[in-house]
Parts: sequence; C-alpha cells; structure tokens
Amino acid sequence: MKQHLQHPIFARLRDLASATNTEIYVIGGFVRDLFLSRPSKDIDILVIGSGTDFAERVAAELKVQVNVFKNFGTAMLKYEDLEVEFVGARKESYRADSRKPIVENGTLEDDQKRRDFSINAMALSLNKESFGELLDPFGGIGDLQAKLVRTPLNPEETFSDDPLRMMRAIRFASQLNFSIDTIAVDAIRTNKERISIVSKERITDELNKIISSPKPSLGFKYLFDTGLLHLIFPQMAQLFGVEYVNGKGHKDNFYHTLEVLDNIAEVSDDLWLRWAAILHDIAKPATKRFDPKLGWTFHGHEDRGARMVPKIFAQLKLPLNEKMKFVQKLVLLHLRPIVLAQEVVTDSAVRRLLFDAGEDIESLMMLCHADVTTKNEYKKKKYRQNFELVKQKLKDVEERDQIRNWQPPVTGLDIMETFGIPAGREVGIIKNQIREAILEGEIKNSREEAFSFMIEKGRAIGLKPVVPK
Repeated sequence: MKQHLQHPIFARLRDLASATNTEIYVIGGFVRDLFLSRPSKDIDILVIGSGTDFAERVAAELKVQVNVFKNFGTAMLKYEDLEVEFVGARKESYRADSRKPIVENGTLEDDQKRRDFSINAMALSLNKESFGELLDPFGGIGDLQAKLVRTPLNPEETFSDDPLRMMRAIRFASQLNFSIDTIAVDAIRTNKERISIVSKERITDELNKIISSPKPSLGFKYLFDTGLLHLIFPQMAQLFGVEYVNGKGHKDNFYHTLEVLDNIAEVSDDLWLRWAAILHDIAKPATKRFDPKLGWTFHGHEDRGARMVPKIFAQLKLPLNEKMKFVQKLVLLHLRPIVLAQEVVTDSAVRRLLFDAGEDIESLMMLCHADVTTKNEYKKKKYRQNFELVKQKLKDVEERDQIRNWQPPVTGLDIMETFGIPAGREVGIIKNQIREAILEGEIKNSREEAFSFMIEKGRAIGLKPVVPK
C-alpha cells in the first residue's frame, strides 16, 4: 500500500514519529477516498497518545502554524494544499440524552470501533516498520467493492449513540451511489425518533450534502423510506401519494419532485436552484382540489408555495437572505414559462417575465425545463421544443427592449420636478403607467418616449409641467 502514500508529507510524518517514538496512522475519509480514486485534501492523522503534542512537533518541523483545540484534543495545520488534522486515539461511551460522547484515551482498535462506518474505519500505518500497511478490521475494502454503507458495530447502538450518523449513512450512500446495509436501514427506522436530540443546523448540513450529491433522489428515497424525512422535513413527505376520485388520479408529487431535482442536478451544482426544485410544488397538498370537469387541480400552488418558503427556511435553519429570496422567486414564477410554452407567445408576456425574473431568468428556465417529467415522449419533445422558442423569444425581446434588471427611464424625482409636486399618490400612478406602457409595448424603453408619455399622463390627471421639457 506504500504507493498510496507518495505525498512527501507522509515520509516527513513517518520520520518524525520514529524520532519521537510515536505510533501514528492516517485514518478515515482520506483512506476511503484513496481506494475510490477520489481526490482529497483533508488528512486525518490518528496518534496513539497526545494528538496535540505530536501536531506541535510536526508544525515546528514543517515551519507552519498549528491551531490547537484543547477542548476537543485535536489540532490542525495547513501544509501546501493539504489540511492535516491530528487527534489522539479515543474510546467513547454515550449517555441516552446526548450525542456528545464521554471520551477517554484508547488504542487504535478502540478508535476504529468508534468510527461511523466500515469504509471510514480503515487506517494506513505511518510507522517505519509497517509503513503503508492497511488495517481494516471491519472489512471496509470489501464494502467499498460491494458499494455498501455498513456500521463497524451493531447499527442499533451506533445510531442510538449518535443519531446524526443516520443522516451521514444516507449522505454517503447518496454521494457515492452506494446502498445502505439492510440491517442498518432497519436500525435507522427503529431509531429515527432519536434524531430529535441533534441540532437543526447539523441535520440541515447533512441534508444540504445529500441535495448536493450527483443524484440526490437516492438520498431522499432513503430519508422517506426510513421515516426520517417525516420528522426533519414533513412538508416534503406530505407530497407523497396519489388520490383517486371517479377513477382519476394525479401524479405522485413526491416522486415528481425527485425527478425534477435529479434533472436539475444533471445541469447545475447550484444548491439554491436545487432547493427551488425541491420546493417548486411544495404547496400542492394544500391546494389540491377535485373538479368533476377538470379533474385534479392545484390552483395557486405557486403563490402559496412561495409564501411557505420563508417558514421552511426558518424551520430548517437555512439562510433567510437573498438565497431564500431567490428560491422564493423561482417557486412563484415556475409556471410562467410553461404557460408561455403552451400558447402563442406575445412580446408583452415575454417582457413581463423578463421584468419579474430579472437576473434569475436562466435559472428559472432551467427549473422549468427540468419540470417536464411526462413519460409521454411526444409531449416531452413538444414541450421542450416550445421552451427553445420561448428562450429565443426572451433573447430577442431582451436585446431589443432591455427589460431585464429594468430601471425606469423616468424616475419619481423626474416626475416631482417636472410637475412641481411632492412625493405622493400621483407620482406612483404615473410611474406605474410608464412601466405598464413599456411592458405592453405601447412605448419604447427610452427616456425620450417615457418623458413624453409622463407629460401626457400627468396632464390627464390635472397636473401641469412647471419645468419645460
């Protein structure tokens, strides 16, 4: 296994360990990723003894700074493009009401036992006499080959001790396209309520990693099937299911949402665009109605969904800033391009969409393209061809009218100065009339035409210019 430890830092660590009579190993994610041929810049060094003391010696030898976290018994330093963390071997025990363990010094074996999954419990020796030797007591290599996430010890105990590991199991399965061992899946079902002792921030951090994985639906299916989703994100779990009336059913909005999310994941890494995919139909359960003539309807689900976004972001401790506003905007507008793609597209409708979407128009179009999940290939092809026409129309109208990120060519101050009036209702009326006239194509998006239009509309409500044009 020496071929895996080619980076010069490993030889430096080996020599310093030998000189100080210290036993050390590289362990965890770095070892796993070596065997998966995944690049990794984070190296965890396990020290039998004091991890912080050895880290300080390494920092002095490499002439770099070290950050010591005495409360956690860890230390971290940066060397070239690597982040190297040092920790002493530990033995852990847990209380029922906390996922924070009681920690004591331990052996390599103790430390490997406390690791979450077999694929993260593998270690490579950095000791002179056994340099590069793999220590894999729980069959991590076999699990990598079988593409399996499995706990080193009894999963019931593993997940009860630290319930965040249930989320981590699903996250690794989603990131690596692995399956979770069936005994572990059963243990997640049994222990799901224990997730309540984990902070919302930690849960959402894992959820975001699942959402950011190459095919997020893999993780969400595990979250749903184990019952975790119902506890951490009930609004999404409520999308599941099909109801029939008079033999007419609607599509399962949970699986539709996963399809849209996977479609987005194929074309964009943007976490917030992926959140927009997750939430675009979130209000369908609340707006679902059966009409004998129309069948199932979800009228206003885009508006209701947009109003649900801030509450969901607050509940999940997601940022309540421009990221949330971006998701909210896309949820609100996600039907607009689909409507345009179904009918004759007027310049006015395109200008309004550009005005409302602004800089986010490309993201909106991506979401709408992803939202076409019909199994009818003819329909899918027709929709997507129509989308291309809408995209071209958006481009043509924007080049001509420059509505995106629109700034009014005549400002409120212009109106007040021209008619000698203070800020008030009349200013708002004229501003709205100018905007509507531009969006409807009655006048061009130019200062000259807008100014003439302003004079005309001002006179119509009894105002007289006090400043010559």
